Amino acid sequence: MTSDSVHTNPASKLEVTAIESGPARTGSSKLRTDDFARLTLTKKILIALSFLSFVSAVSFGLERQSNSVYHSRRVALSQETKGGAVLLFAPTEEGEALYGFRQDSNFYYLTGWTEPAAALLIVPAGTKLSPDSKPGDYNEILFLPGHNQIREKYTGPKLGAENPDAAKTTGFDHVETLDELRNELVHLLPAGVLPAPPGTVYTDLGELGANTPSTRALDWLRRANAFGRVRFQDVNPLIISLRMVKDDGEMALIRKAVSASTAAHLAAAHAMKPGANERNIAALMQYEFENRGCERPAYAPIVGSGPNSTVLHYGANSRQIEDGDLIVMDVAGEFSMYAADITRTLPASGHFSPRQREIYDVVLGAQQAAEKAFQNGKSMMTGMGPDSLFRTAYEYMNGHGKDQHGQPLGQYFVHGLGHGVGLDVHDPTDYSQPLKSGMVITLEPGIYIPEEKLGVRIEDMYWIDPNGRLMKLTADLPSAAEQVEQAMKGR
Repeated sequence: MTSDSVHTNPASKLEVTAIESGPARTGSSKLRTDDFARLTLTKKILIALSFLSFVSAVSFGLERQSNSVYHSRRVALSQETKGGAVLLFAPTEEGEALYGFRQDSNFYYLTGWTEPAAALLIVPAGTKLSPDSKPGDYNEILFLPGHNQIREKYTGPKLGAENPDAAKTTGFDHVETLDELRNELVHLLPAGVLPAPPGTVYTDLGELGANTPSTRALDWLRRANAFGRVRFQDVNPLIISLRMVKDDGEMALIRKAVSASTAAHLAAAHAMKPGANERNIAALMQYEFENRGCERPAYAPIVGSGPNSTVLHYGANSRQIEDGDLIVMDVAGEFSMYAADITRTLPASGHFSPRQREIYDVVLGAQQAAEKAFQNGKSMMTGMGPDSLFRTAYEYMNGHGKDQHGQPLGQYFVHGLGHGVGLDVHDPTDYSQPLKSGMVITLEPGIYIPEEKLGVRIEDMYWIDPNGRLMKLTADLPSAAEQVEQAMKGR
């Protein structure tokens, strides 16, 4: 999925490739829905048979890391607050969401808890309640809401603090009902009595005064006199610094999201034909990655053909695909809360025209130039500085190929080169810092020429391993033009 920044001008075991640094169908133009269904029926039967043993052996429930992992993250965060407490709230369940309730990513990262309306309080070791008190021990409490019997008839039973297994299930030594939050705050937070400085509470303050689940709850807590003299700080920069570096458990889940999404792209390549509707392809891809354990799309699927291939976040997915079109497919799934983000561009007929191949090769060359330019701890994702990977891709485009008016192609690269990926498809990332080991990113150059109804984007995912090497997580999915055409021959 394209980065928001703008410049002015398969199902088998996933293979990971290291990037080394260095220098026409005739007849009816419209394929009826029942014809499309017949074309794919045999393939779907084969898929169902081949995955019968897989499905019987693997649960599609959320794969959660061990409680100790989430606990270690909370401790690590507490050590960054310099004695300040952390207070976070999970969002409430609102109506009947399209894909059901999804936990806030920061809250899930710290707790592994997927149910709504909970709260988290962390009070670091060494916190003093008053100038005369002794430093206290490390405290962490998960607050769970009371039962709403009517809502639970619709959404299913929820774990309550009264359950004797609540601590074991959640991994918290202390689990309390949400009604106790105000009393615990008064008990555990520094009173801030003069002349001592006020205590600090880190919470989700959002951006530019945004109304977040935490800020809404803080309004009530202030009225309930839950705080002494305190000042509130935004916790997001501290959590971002932790989330940017993925641990082994996170990488295992990201790889599963990539594998399922790779299979979806290969299925689309096999099914692609003039006459199909964009929505046929989007639906097939969602079926494929959810059939492999993804619980939802990682973002709204983008399948744009012909003129729609030049619209960055095209979402209607309603046009009939015509012979001679290019189709940009920016589609991927989310596996156990972790996203994949993959884009491929296919020729509807199975073969690129000379002009399509020219532009496609420029985009692929820009991506490969950025791969080769990467240096761990030095390369920047954004900007036009000497270490910018964006600049490398942009300059490659300007040096290779022209538009119909003889002008360089860089002007048609109208979004950022890439972004972090993790619990969010655009995972929070500090782009003012160099890329470093443990990060997962995309590289997704694109050229979009509305005048020619020609858009190309190629997006792959990469992991920077502990040795500082750029590892291509999406290496199983063909990207070179001749490889794409070969993959489409299996239709």
